[in-house]
Amino acid sequence: MITSIQNPSVKQMRKLHSVKERRKQNLILLEGTHLVESACELNYSLVSVFCTPSWQETHPQLWENACQKSQRAEIVTPEILRAIATTVNPDGVVATAPRRSTSQISLDRVQLGLVLERLQDPGNLGTIIRTATAADVDALWLSEDSVDLENPKVLRSSAGEWFKLPMAISTDLLELVKDYRSRGGQVIATLPQAPLTYWQIDFTLPTLILLGNEGGGLTEELVSFADKQVKIPLGGGVESLNAAIAAALLLYEAKRQKNY
Repeated sequence: MITSIQNPSVKQMRKLHSVKERRKQNLILLEGTHLVESACELNYSLVSVFCTPSWQETHPQLWENACQKSQRAEIVTPEILRAIATTVNPDGVVATAPRRSTSQISLDRVQLGLVLERLQDPGNLGTIIRTATAADVDALWLSEDSVDLENPKVLRSSAGEWFKLPMAISTDLLELVKDYRSRGGQVIATLPQAPLTYWQIDFTLPTLILLGNEGGGLTEELVSFADKQVKIPLGGGVESLNAAIAAALLLYEAKRQKNY
């Protein structure tokens, strides 16, 4: 059992709290039972898994599966687990895994895609990933100046769906949008003062939805390349909705039109 915070493996795991170090080590942090379980179910390779004695006793089958899929498995004290986790009250297990490979996504296969520009809140991104997976989104793109796709809170907020949705970091969203339009797809920008409401759009067509920064929205340049602009009507003097809520409304309208 690891009991010292000076243990080299503990020090290495703690470094993964930093985005720079995660990229340097080419690893991500999986915190909590749900994420570790999701990774095992989807045969996502693990590098290491650390858990407390009580967690091991409570989840013997998951512990066995995680050990089989990882290069290293260790029992640690609750104090050590708190030190290597980014959460205040971790539920007993933390693992490391290789970073996802961001292979090229074929635009020809995207009937419904989501583009996020300058999104900053990791909780919002994780919730959007979870919702997008549930709404049958084919792919998600994130601008380079958005929150880190591998932020531990993004993974936790996705409730395990982070492993399933095809995602990529785009170095040029304008080029992506123009390429999608050239293939016959429509591009829909979301704006507070748009001429159309989102339910006036025909989402049965191949569609790319653009969502912007929580405070500033989409850049004018990206909006200028959209085919249509839509708004979510708001009453009661409300100025805006949470980005994840806005994404859910649009994506489920698209799902409704296609399936019901």
